[in-house]
Amino acid sequence: MKKKPEPNLPVRIKDIALKANVSTGTVDRVIHNRGRVAADVKERVLKIVEELNYEPNMMARMLGSTRIYNFAALIPSHSHDSFWLGPKQGIERAEQDLKTYGVQVEQFLFDPQSVEDYVKKAEEITQSKPDGILLSPLFYKETLMFFEKWTKEKIPFVLFNTHIAEYDPLSYIGQDSYQSGLVAGKLVHYGQPAPCSILIAHIDEEINNAQHLVKKESGFRNYFAQHNLSHQYNILRVELKRSSQSGFIKKLDEVIEKTLDLKQIFVTTSQAYDVAKYLEQRHITDIKLIGYDLVPQNLHYLKKGNISFLINQNPKGQGFWGIYQLAEHVVFKREVPILKYLPLDIVTLENMNYFLDEKDPAFSNV
Repeated sequence: MKKKPEPNLPVRIKDIALKANVSTGTVDRVIHNRGRVAADVKERVLKIVEELNYEPNMMARMLGSTRIYNFAALIPSHSHDSFWLGPKQGIERAEQDLKTYGVQVEQFLFDPQSVEDYVKKAEEITQSKPDGILLSPLFYKETLMFFEKWTKEKIPFVLFNTHIAEYDPLSYIGQDSYQSGLVAGKLVHYGQPAPCSILIAHIDEEINNAQHLVKKESGFRNYFAQHNLSHQYNILRVELKRSSQSGFIKKLDEVIEKTLDLKQIFVTTSQAYDVAKYLEQRHITDIKLIGYDLVPQNLHYLKKGNISFLINQNPKGQGFWGIYQLAEHVVFKREVPILKYLPLDIVTLENMNYFLDEKDPAFSNV
C-alpha cells in the first residue's frame, strides 16, 4: 500500500530526491526533461513523482516565476520569554523551505508585556500590505480591530498559540487550549488522588485579555466538575508578575501561608521554572508542579524533580506550520484546514530525551 503524503503540504523536489536516493539536481533534470540522466534513474524518479502526486507543471511555473510573496509574522520577542524562540525558528525553517517559490517572511517582534508595542507592530504590518499574516494574538481586545481591517483588505491571516474565531482566520495552528487544561487536570488528579487545594498560576498575562489562558483554566476546572470532584478539591487562582520579583514572592507567600493543604500548582504559561525556583528557595518539597513547554529553565527543574510534568506545545511546529498554511493558500491555491491542532505531548523526566533528539519532533512530518 502506498504511503500517502502529508495532507496540505506541497511535495518538494527535495522529498522526491530523498525517496529516490538521488540529488535534487537529478530530479530537476528528470522533471524538466533536460540534461542526461540514466534510464533506470529516470524511471525511478518518475515513478516517485507519480506516487507522491507531484505537480510538476505548476511547480515549474512557480520556479520560473519572479513573483515574490511577502508574508508578515507578528510574534513576541524571545528576549522576554524564551518560549517564543521556538516559533521564530519554525518560521525561519519554513521560509527557507519555501524560498524557492518566492516566499519571504518579515518578522515583526513585539514586547509581550506591552500592548502599545503590539499595536504599533500590527499597524506597521497593515501599512506594508503583505500577502498574508501569521500572528500570535496575545491581546484579544486590540487584535479584533486589526482582524476587521485585514478582512476588509482581503489579507489572509493565520493564528498560532492563541485561537480567536470571531473573524474567521484562514487557519489556527497550535494546541486545543481547553483540552490541554483537561489533560493538566487529569495529571493533577492522578498525582494527588486525596482531597487538597490546587493553585492555578497565570504568569505575566492579563487573564481578561488572554483567551488561551481562559480556556486552559476552564478546561482544568471542568475536569474536576465532570468527574464530580469539585467538592473534594479547592481550586484557587493567582496572577503573578515577574516584573516585580518582590511582588511575585509576596503573592506566593500569602497563598501558601493561608492554604495549608496546598499540594499542586498548575502554571498555565511557560514560566513554571519561576515557581519551581521559589519552591526550591523556600525548601518546599510537598507541592507538585505542572507547567508548559520545553524551555531550558523548565527542563532544568524537570531534571531536578521540582517539576513533575511539562505539556509540550511544540512552538517550533506552530511557527513552521503557520507559514506553510499561508503558502498553501496564497502560493499553491489549495484549501487549508481551519484548525490544525498539534499533539498534547506530556513530558516527564523519563521521556524528555525523546523530545530533545536532534531530529526535532516539531518537524517530524516535514
